[in-house]
Amino acid sequence: MQDWRQILADSFRNGERLLSYLDIPVDKALKAGHPALTFPLLVPRPFADQMVRSDLNDPLLRQVLPIASETYASDLPGYSIDPLGERQTNIRPGIIHKYQGRVLMLAATGCAVNCRYCFRRHFDYADNRLSREERKSALDYIRADASISEVILSGGDPLMLQDTALAELIEAIDEISHVRRIRIHTRLPVVIPQRLTPELQTALSHTRTDNAMVLHVNHPNELTALHAERLRELRSSGVTLLNQSVLLKGVNDDIVILAELSEKLFTMGVLPYYLHLPDKVEGTQHYFVDDKDATALYLGIREQLPGYLVPQLVREVPGDPYKRPHPVLA
Repeated sequence: MQDWRQILADSFRNGERLLSYLDIPVDKALKAGHPALTFPLLVPRPFADQMVRSDLNDPLLRQVLPIASETYASDLPGYSIDPLGERQTNIRPGIIHKYQGRVLMLAATGCAVNCRYCFRRHFDYADNRLSREERKSALDYIRADASISEVILSGGDPLMLQDTALAELIEAIDEISHVRRIRIHTRLPVVIPQRLTPELQTALSHTRTDNAMVLHVNHPNELTALHAERLRELRSSGVTLLNQSVLLKGVNDDIVILAELSEKLFTMGVLPYYLHLPDKVEGTQHYFVDDKDATALYLGIREQLPGYLVPQLVREVPGDPYKRPHPVLA
């Protein structure tokens, strides 16, 4: 089977090439130099292969195709380049510390896919790219704070690290006695399922800590038979598998789609975790789902699913000590 790094290297980085591959008129792609392309297109082929050909409104394509309105001024209040106030909690290179008992480590600053709604699309990754020495310093910060019981590896995407480097990092965290859990937040295995390698499974299953992987799947069409095979293997090795989605207009703002996503995840050993209301990131206003519609959708999926398959509907508010549950009817 093809190595995930080769697949990543063969990703689409040009809108015309992607649309041509999908049998969509290439004049629908933004031309080189358009301001929206300061956040470039990046789409791995396995993810493109799950898109419906000839459909410009395919829900997977809508997540990754740059459009002109990303550069329009929003009529909605509150949009910014740092909607979660992470500049204040990015207390040192590679470390974001905003919740009691948990610290987020930016293990890698790159991604395998550029999701257009990304809440860190304007984040200063250059100042958070860790050298080997800076990574040791970040680990020293965790060692020095005995209140930290969970380390969250994020990015970018932590699985952009090679298996050997990731295993080394996990081992170093595992040696910190007050850390009880390691959690990896990743979208890479969703867009390139070949990233779920035996070596990654070994690194996550041979530790003292309890480990979890939080995937980021927004639509049931993103999941394939290969996902099912690899995720079940990972789950059988003792890794807890969770999923968080973002509620996106034109992608998954539909009761049937959200219910199908939860059902499909569960067949692969993954529990729904969060359904995030979209963050107000500059350039993402076209994905906005208002609170009234979000409430109706959430109540609809609660009627369709058993409670353990209903993700928590949440919003992140800067300064809050936890994700804020969305107020829905009891």
